[in-house]
Amino acid sequence: MSKRNADIEKWDVEDAQFWEQEGKQIANRNLWISIPSLLMGFAVWMMWGMITTQMQNLGFQFTVNQLFSLTALAGLAGATLRIPASFMIRIAGGRNTIFLTTALLMIPAAGTGIALMNPGTPFWIFQALALLSGIGGGNFACSMSNISTFYPSKQQGYALGMNAGLGNFGVTTMQIVIPLVMTVGIFGAIAGSPMELQSASGTLIGRIEAGTDTWIQNAGFIWLIFLVPLAFAGWFGMNNLRTITPNPGSPLAAFSKILGLYGVGMVTAIIGMLALSWLNMWVALPLTIVLTLVLLRLIPGDIKPNIQKQFAIFSNKHTWSMTILYILTFGSFIGFSAALPLSINVIFGNMMEAAADGTLVRVANPEAPSALTWAWIGPFVGALIRPLGGWISDKVGGSIVTQIISAVMVVASIATGYVMMLAYNATDPNQFFWIFLLLFIVLFAASGIGNGSTFRSIGVIFDQQQKGPVLGWTSAVAAYGAFIAPRVMGDQIQAGTPELAMYGFAIFYAICLVINWWFYLRKGAYVKNP
Repeated sequence: MSKRNADIEKWDVEDAQFWEQEGKQIANRNLWISIPSLLMGFAVWMMWGMITTQMQNLGFQFTVNQLFSLTALAGLAGATLRIPASFMIRIAGGRNTIFLTTALLMIPAAGTGIALMNPGTPFWIFQALALLSGIGGGNFACSMSNISTFYPSKQQGYALGMNAGLGNFGVTTMQIVIPLVMTVGIFGAIAGSPMELQSASGTLIGRIEAGTDTWIQNAGFIWLIFLVPLAFAGWFGMNNLRTITPNPGSPLAAFSKILGLYGVGMVTAIIGMLALSWLNMWVALPLTIVLTLVLLRLIPGDIKPNIQKQFAIFSNKHTWSMTILYILTFGSFIGFSAALPLSINVIFGNMMEAAADGTLVRVANPEAPSALTWAWIGPFVGALIRPLGGWISDKVGGSIVTQIISAVMVVASIATGYVMMLAYNATDPNQFFWIFLLLFIVLFAASGIGNGSTFRSIGVIFDQQQKGPVLGWTSAVAAYGAFIAPRVMGDQIQAGTPELAMYGFAIFYAICLVINWWFYLRKGAYVKNP
C-alpha cells in the first residue's frame, strides 16, 4: 500500500502546527475525492424525479401515483440507509467505506438503464431499482461523518459546507445531464433503440416536441462513466484514520461490515414500504426508524460494541433538537428536489376548461412549461449557496442564521401554496409559473443556507467522537423528506388541493423557529448561538 492511501495512526487537527505541516494537505485530498463521490450518490439517488417525468412523457403504462411512488421509494430507502451509514466510519474506516459505497452505485445505475430499454418492464423491477438507488442517499451520512473527522472545529462550517454543498450539486447535475443525454444515442447499439415521445418534453436549452426520438435508458447508463474512476480514486487516494477507527480489520472484513449494515437498512426499508400499504405514513416511518435501530443493536460480532458506544448520542438532548432543525433545512431541500419535477408536470401540464354545461374540467395544457427545462434551477441555487451558509455561520454563529432562514421559509411556503392553488384551478396556469418558480428558488436558497448553519452548529455543539454519528443520524432522519414531500405533494395534487401541502410545511417551519430560539438563542440558552 502506498503512503498516500495508508492508514494514519496520528491525527490531531486541533494542533495548529500539525494541521499546517501535515493535516491540511491530507484533509483537502480526502475532501476533494469525497465531494465528487457524494455528488454521484445524490445523482443516482435523486434521478427518479426526472426519469418518472420522462416515463410519463413516453407513455409508460403507470399511473401518476405509481410514478410519484418510485420517487418516494428512492427517498425512503436513501433515508433509511443513512441510519446504518451513520456508524460505518468508526467501524470500517473512511477509505474502505467511501470506496465501496461509491462502487455499489454502479448497480442501480446500470440496472436502471437496462430496465428503461423496455417500456414493458414490470413495475416491481423499477421499485427494486428505486430501492437500490437509495444507496446514493445513504452515502451522505458516511461521507459527512468521515469529512468531519479530518478538519479542526474552526473549519467545520467550511469543510462540511463544501462536502455537502458541492455534493448536493449531484441533484442539479442530474437534472441538467439526464434530459440532455436522453436526446442522443451516445452509447450506440449497446444501449438499445430510442423511443418516441408521446408528449412534449424539454432540456436546459429548450422544448422538445412530441414525436422526437428519446434514449431514456441513458439516464441510468451515464453515471457509470463517472463512478468507475471515482471508485479507483477513493481506493488509491483516501485514508482510514486509526484515531477514529482503531480496528477496521482487513479491507474484506471492512467491506463485510459495510454490506452487513446496508443489508439491515435494505431489509427495514422494504418492511417500511410494506408498512406504508397498511399504516398511515406518520406511523409507518417512525416504526421503520425504530426497527432499523433495534436491528443494528442486535448485529453480532465486533460491530455490536462499536454501535452501542455510538448510541450514546441519543441521550443528548441536542441530538434531537438538531435533528428537527436539520429536517427544516436538508429535509426541505431534498424533498422539494424530489417532488418539484413531477409537480410542475402535473400542475402546469393541465389546465381548467369550461365544458358545455359550464362545469370546469382539467384538460392538457398545450403550452405547458417543461419540468426538464426548469426544475434544476432551485436545487442549483440551494447547493451553490450552501457553502456560503457555512461561511457566514462561522462568522456570526449558526443559530442566528437558522432563525432568519426559518422565518423566510414560513412566508415563502404560504405564498407558494397560494400560487399553486391559483395555478391548479386556472384556465391559463402558465401566467403563474414564473412566480411559482421564483418562490421555490427562495425556498431552496433558504434551505441551502440553513444546511450550512446547522452543520456549523453540530460541529460546535458535539465533540470529536460524537459529531460524526450525530451528523449521520440527523441527515438520516432529514432525508425522509425525499419520501415525505413527493408523497404529501402527490396526494394533495391528486386531491386538487396542492396548497395544503405547502401550508403544512409552513406550520412545521414555524415550530422550528421556536425550537431554535429555545435551545440556542434565548437568554440562558443551553448552548448560545453555536
